[in-house]
Amino acid sequence: MMDLTQLLKDTEARFRDRAAIRADKKEKLDAKLPLQADTPERVEKRLERLGYAPSTAKALVGSDLPIIPSATTIGESELFDTKERILEANDLVGVNFLELGTLAARSVGRIRVRLANGKSGFGTGFLVSPRLLLTNNHVLPDAQSAALSRLDFDYQDDLNGNPKQSIVFEFAPSELFLTDVYLDYSLVAVKPTASHGIALSTYGWHRLIETEGKVIIGESVSIIQHPDGDPKQIALRGNQLVDVLPDFLHYETDTAPGSSGSPVFNDQWEVVALHHSGVPKRDSNRRILNINGTPWKKEEGEQQIAWIANEGVRISRIISHIKGQTLTASAQELIHGLFNGNQPRLTEMSQPNPDLNLPQPVTAAEPLQTMPSDDGTITWTIPLQVSVRLGQPMLQGQSPLVDGPTVAIAPQPTVPTPQPTVPTPQPTVPTPQPAASVPVFEMPDEADLKAALKDSKSAAKKPYYDEKSDRSDREQYYESVLNQVNSLSPAQLYQELKDLVIRTHKTKLGYKPSAHLYSWVDLHPDLKLRSIYSEQAFTAEELIRADFQIEQLRAVRSQELHLKESALTEAQLLHELNILEASLPYNCEHVVPQSWFAKKNPMRGDLHHLFACEPRCNSFRGNTPFYDFPDFGSAIQDQCGKLVGAKFEPNAGKGAVARATLYFLLRYPGEINKTEREYQSDRLPILLDWHHTFPVTEYEKHRNAAIYAKQGNRNPLIDFPEWAERIEFQLGLG
Repeated sequence: MMDLTQLLKDTEARFRDRAAIRADKKEKLDAKLPLQADTPERVEKRLERLGYAPSTAKALVGSDLPIIPSATTIGESELFDTKERILEANDLVGVNFLELGTLAARSVGRIRVRLANGKSGFGTGFLVSPRLLLTNNHVLPDAQSAALSRLDFDYQDDLNGNPKQSIVFEFAPSELFLTDVYLDYSLVAVKPTASHGIALSTYGWHRLIETEGKVIIGESVSIIQHPDGDPKQIALRGNQLVDVLPDFLHYETDTAPGSSGSPVFNDQWEVVALHHSGVPKRDSNRRILNINGTPWKKEEGEQQIAWIANEGVRISRIISHIKGQTLTASAQELIHGLFNGNQPRLTEMSQPNPDLNLPQPVTAAEPLQTMPSDDGTITWTIPLQVSVRLGQPMLQGQSPLVDGPTVAIAPQPTVPTPQPTVPTPQPTVPTPQPAASVPVFEMPDEADLKAALKDSKSAAKKPYYDEKSDRSDREQYYESVLNQVNSLSPAQLYQELKDLVIRTHKTKLGYKPSAHLYSWVDLHPDLKLRSIYSEQAFTAEELIRADFQIEQLRAVRSQELHLKESALTEAQLLHELNILEASLPYNCEHVVPQSWFAKKNPMRGDLHHLFACEPRCNSFRGNTPFYDFPDFGSAIQDQCGKLVGAKFEPNAGKGAVARATLYFLLRYPGEINKTEREYQSDRLPILLDWHHTFPVTEYEKHRNAAIYAKQGNRNPLIDFPEWAERIEFQLGLG
C-alpha cells in the first residue's frame, strides 16, 4: 500500500514535469481548436469511435474546426461547409445523458474500509463485471483488508431528498483479489447476494474497454463518487481532460474533486479512468492546504485537500495489467466475466421497487429475451413487450446489442398498463444463418499434462548444452552452404539459407507451448523459464499447469459458443472465438505476432520464434513492431519495455528476439510487411544492431539445438552470427 503523502508527491511530479506540454495543448483549446490538442492517432480513434467513417475521421484530424461536430448531423459531403456554420463551442447534451447517468450511477458504491492494521475510512468502488469491483490499492491494499471491509449500494437520497436504505455486500477476496501499487488499483470479488437476499446483479456493471478512442484532450469527464464517505454525488462534466500520459490522465476542475476509487466517465458513460489522486494546492512553505486555506493535516482526510487538478489511472493500462496475471482456473472464470465480449448492453437486472424501502428479489416466470432490429430498436420480452429506440449514435463497428455504451444497466420495473386494442406490429428480425463448421478448442488430455510435467522433471538429468555434439550437428547441417559461402552474394546467401531452413523443417508442430516449449526448449541454464521481455522467472511446472488450466477454460467456453450456433453466423462465431482466445492467453510470446500471419501454421507453432512470456508483457506489446528509443532507460513500463504508438522496445531479450525475427524472414519470406503496422524495412538496422550488441548466449545455443532435435531446422543467426551482415534480409519482407 502506498502512503497518501507519497502518492501526492508522485502525482505532483508527473503534473509538474508536463507543464510545458500542457500549456501548448491549452493554447489550442483556448483557440477552440480541439482537433489539434491531442495526437492525430488519438483524435482519429476518438472520431471513429463516435461514429465517423474512417475517411471523415482522417479528414477532420488536425483541422481548424472550432468544435467537434456531431456525427449525427454531419455527412461527408457537408464536412467543409459545417466549419463556417459553427461559431462557438456548444456544451449542450441530450437529455438522455442524465437518464443514462442515473443508471450508470447504480453500480457505484461506498466502501467502508477496515484495514488489517485496525485503521478505518471510506472509499468508492464500482462494479466492472457481475461479481468484480474495481477501486484503488490505497483504499483496499490487501485481501485481508478487503475481507474486513464492506460495500454499500444505494447510500444516497431518494427523489424526495430522504435517505434510502443502503444494501450491504461483503467482499470475497478468497475468490479473487488483484492489486498493483504503481497503477493504484485493486480488483476484488464481491459475494453475489446481500444479507437481505438482494442480488449483486441488481446493480449492473460497467464493461471495461481496452481500446483507445474513449476520450481526447479538451473533452469533459464526469466522476460519480462517495466523497469522504458521504452519500453518492457527481461532478457532472466539471472536469476537462488536459493531458494524457502513458499510464495516467490529468483533468482540471473548478468543481468537486474525485474520490478515491471513483469511475471517470466520458459523455457516452464509458469508463476512461480510475480516479486515484490529485495535485494539491500548497502555500509558500510548500505545505498542502485544505479547502479552508489553512495547512492540511493527514488526519483530516483527502477530501479536505484543496485540489488544483485530478489524476486518474488509464483503464486500458489497468486492463493490460489484469490480463497479465497468472490465475487459478476459478479466478479465470471470474476474469472471463470482466472481458466477455458477449455481455449485452442491457442485462437481466431489476431496479428496486420505488414503493418499498428495500429492493425486492426478482422472480421472473420466464427469462428476459432481447431482440435487435435493423433500425436500432431493441425489444425486451418480459413477457410484456417494450420497444426503446436508442438516441445516441452507434459507435463505429458495433452491434446494437453487444457493444455500446458499456454501462450494463438494469432495466426499470415494468408497470402494468392497459393493452392497446390494435395489435402492435412486431419488427421483422432476420434469422441468422447457422455457423458452418468452425473448429472447437479441444479439451486438453490429462495424459498430456502428466507427460509435460514428467519431461520437465527429467530436465535436471540431461546435459543442458553439449558444445561438441552441437558443433558436429551444425557442420553437417550447413555443409552445402559452408562449401560456397565466401563466393555467394548477399542475395544468393539469403536464397541458400532460405531453401535450407524450409527444406529441413520436416516436423511442423502445433501451437502447444506447454508440451513443446516449457519443459526443455526454453529453459535457461538454471533450468528456469524467464519472460523474454521482463526476465521474470518461473518454474516449468508453473507455466505448464497454468496453460493447462487456460486450455480447459478455452475448451469449455468454445463449446458453449458452439451450442449457440443457430444464433450466430460463421463470421460471428469466429469473432467470438478470437475474443475468447485473446481473453485467455498462454504464457507464451510469438516474437512475430500471430496477427501478422493470420495465425496460420506452421508459423504459429514454429519454436524458433516462441518464448515464455507472462501475459501482462504479452498484452502490453500486442502486435507492435520493435523499435530502439534514444531515451529508453527512463521509460520502462512494468518491466516489460517502452511502448509508444507503433513502436515497442523490450526491457530484455533484444538479441534473442532480433535473431528470431531474422530467422522468420528466412523461413517465411513475404509474411512480414504486408501492412504499415508490421515490420518495415527501415527498421531492419535495429534488428541487426541488437544482434551485434547482444551476442549469442548459451541459452540460445541450447534452444537452437533443442529445436533442431524437434523440428529438424536451425537458426543460422545463432550458428553463424558473422553471416548477418552478408545476408540480404530485405528479400524476406513482403
